[in-house]
Amino acid sequence: MAKAATPWGQAELLEELTVAQRAGDKRFSTVVQLLEGPGGEQLVRFAYTTGGSARRGPVTLRRRDLERLRARLAERPGLSEALRLRPP
Repeated sequence: MAKAATPWGQAELLEELTVAQRAGDKRFSTVVQLLEGPGGEQLVRFAYTTGGSARRGPVTLRRRDLERLRARLAERPGLSEALRLRPP
C-alpha cells in the first residue's frame, strides 16, 4: 500500500479519486484521498496537482467539478462513506 505523510504520522492510502479541471489554458486536477492513520482513524485529504505533483493550498471546485466528483464517488465507496456524499 502507498503511504502518505500527515501531521498525525504516516498513513496508508486506501482510496483515491481525481477530478480533471481546466481554467483557460491551465490544466490541473483535484485529488481526494481516503487515508488510514496510525491508530486506524480515517482521514480525508484534498489536494490539487499540476504536472503530477500534489500541491498544498486551497482547492477550488466549481459546481460542475462537484458534480463530477459526486459521480466518481460511485467508484470509491470508502470515500463516499467518509464524506457522507452519495453519488447521483
